[in-house]
Amino acid sequence: MTALVWFRRDLRLHDNPALSAAQAEHEQLIPVFCLDERLLAGAHRSIPRTAFMHGCLRELNDDLRALGSRLIVRSARPEVALPQLAEETGADTVLAAADVSPFARRRDRATAAALDERGVRLRLLPGCFAVDDLGPIMSGAGTPYTVFTPFYKRWLQAPRRTVYGAPRQLPVVPAEIESAALPEPLGAPPSSGFAPGEAAGRERMLQFVETGSQGYAQNHDLVAEHGTSGLSPYLHFGCVSARELESLLPDTDDAAAARRQLCWRDFYAHVLLHHPGNAHHEQQERLRRRIKWNRSMSLFDAWREGRTGYPLVDAGMRELAATGYMHNRSRLVVGSFLVKDMGIDWRWGERWFMRMLLDGDEANNNGNWQWIASVGVDPQPPSRRMFNPTLQQRRFDPDGRYVRLHVPELRNVPDEYLAEPWTMPDEIQRRSGCIIGKDYPAPVLDHAQARLEAIARYAEAVQREA
Repeated sequence: MTALVWFRRDLRLHDNPALSAAQAEHEQLIPVFCLDERLLAGAHRSIPRTAFMHGCLRELNDDLRALGSRLIVRSARPEVALPQLAEETGADTVLAAADVSPFARRRDRATAAALDERGVRLRLLPGCFAVDDLGPIMSGAGTPYTVFTPFYKRWLQAPRRTVYGAPRQLPVVPAEIESAALPEPLGAPPSSGFAPGEAAGRERMLQFVETGSQGYAQNHDLVAEHGTSGLSPYLHFGCVSARELESLLPDTDDAAAARRQLCWRDFYAHVLLHHPGNAHHEQQERLRRRIKWNRSMSLFDAWREGRTGYPLVDAGMRELAATGYMHNRSRLVVGSFLVKDMGIDWRWGERWFMRMLLDGDEANNNGNWQWIASVGVDPQPPSRRMFNPTLQQRRFDPDGRYVRLHVPELRNVPDEYLAEPWTMPDEIQRRSGCIIGKDYPAPVLDHAQARLEAIARYAEAVQREA
């Protein structure tokens, strides 16, 4: 019998449960990808991420051809394309990796119904997360987790499947089965350091496991260091397997810190799976639609263009524009600055990140923005997640390498003024070639005052709820 292997966020050959099951259980398998217009022009449209995806698809097709197969591309919604392809090929099963977002689950329900009308079964397997099934991970009370630490303890105990190898050979796809042309990967960020595809992802993964994880616990927050894995774009598109990555991590404290970050990824997927409404509103009902947000476009533009006058914030936003990526510590700082200092709705930042990030992932992005906005899971008082950008810079970019790299107008500013360049005396501004208000903006706000206003804003929201 024939199976269709529907690639989505598992664009790899290694440790691909859907592909492995199809090869083990069916005489013929047809790899397929649906170029759904909702992926390209929907709510989370992103030119950089689409370009990365197109590059991944091209490499996947090359890898499949090397094994005797090829990727069939259909430019249509899957509920239309897959029943048609099943009829063309005589397939009785479609295999795919399960996902958790509201869009993915609606898509799968519609596709399963359309296939069922043709007598074809949609079978969902693991492949996107470290743990196979995030749904059954429940608290002792039988409810989904909304606090990370107890989830982490339970996650560590969850069973893990065997890691699959890559196939050595695949059946030839009949020549008469037509495929749309793969688009050119146009629109990549100007300075992206991420080559698309499984080969580049595996190279990073193996390097991180062998040597890169050493010092991870101590260095992963230092924004100028290459202290993180750099795997987030590859995990998002499934160019590498989260399960395989976890299985390769050594038994060290540094590797345990990296494993904990993988758990955060699974945690936010678990949260969105059980709370799909989080895609649109706050997890905490007591704050839902009760915070009075600032709708200043001029402040928002200053934030997204990296000209707030706070160097670490501006460096992060410029890194994002240039590379399609931002260090995780920087993401926390710029997120706190937008929501807490500027008082702008977290959803504005969430949408901008989804537009710009190569690793833009609905569950992770939504979870992190709600976390930093103090409206999501793992709740803490708003003041606990209100980061002082000056102190954060001094702690996590102590020699200023990150700021000077991404904000070149500050390159010659002396170290003692780099975190607060507006405090430079006029003579030092002239000698540094950086006149505040001309070469680099003055701060758009006063952090100390903004902090007081943020505390009052959240207190007012809670009182309004009462």
